[in-house]
Amino acid sequence: MENLLLYIHGKGGCADEAEHYAPLFPSSRVLGIDYRSGTPWEAVNEFPALFREAAGECQSVAVIANSIGAYYTMCSLRDFPISRAFFISPIVDMQCLIDRMMTWAGVTAQELEARREIPTDFGETLSWEYYRWVCFHPVRWDKPTHILYGAADNLMPHETVTDFAGRIGADLCVMEDGEHWFHTEEQMAFLDGWIRRVR
Repeated sequence: MENLLLYIHGKGGCADEAEHYAPLFPSSRVLGIDYRSGTPWEAVNEFPALFREAAGECQSVAVIANSIGAYYTMCSLRDFPISRAFFISPIVDMQCLIDRMMTWAGVTAQELEARREIPTDFGETLSWEYYRWVCFHPVRWDKPTHILYGAADNLMPHETVTDFAGRIGADLCVMEDGEHWFHTEEQMAFLDGWIRRVR
C-alpha cells in the first residue's frame, strides 16, 4: 500500500508541475491531476472521480494545491479521505476576491446582475452566475492543512488568509517577499524549505 500525493495546479498551470514536488516527498508517489474545470461547480462534478481514480487502494492520500486549485479542492473534496493538505497561495475566500475585482473594475453587484458578464481591463470576465454560486457555497474545510502565503499577494488579503487559517486550525507560513505566484529562485527555495519543514 503506497502513499500518494496529488498535485492540483492553479490557473494556467499543468499537471506536469507535480514533478517539482516528487523529490520533496520521497516516501510518496506524486501525481499531478489534469483537470478541465473552469468553475467551482464543474470542479464539484469532476474532482471526485479524478480523486477516486488516482487514490485507488492507496494507504494515504495527501494533496498539494496551488491558488485556485486549492479553492477547487476545498469545494469538491472536503468529504474525501485526505490525510493532509499543503496549500500554496490558496484562494480561501472567492467572494472576497470577486468583490475586490469588481472594485478594481468599478463594477457594482447590481451592474453585474443586470449585465450577467462584464469583461475587465485586467483580463478577467466578471460573471454573475459565478458570483452567485460562490456566495451560496462558502468554503468548508476541516483537513489538517499547511498554508504558504506571500505577503505581497495581490489577490488574497493577509488578514483574510490569517482568519481562514485560524478558523480551521491550519499552520500558516508567510514569506515576506513572496507573491501570489511563487516563481523566482528565491521564492521557490523558500517554498521547498517550507515543505521540508512541515511534511
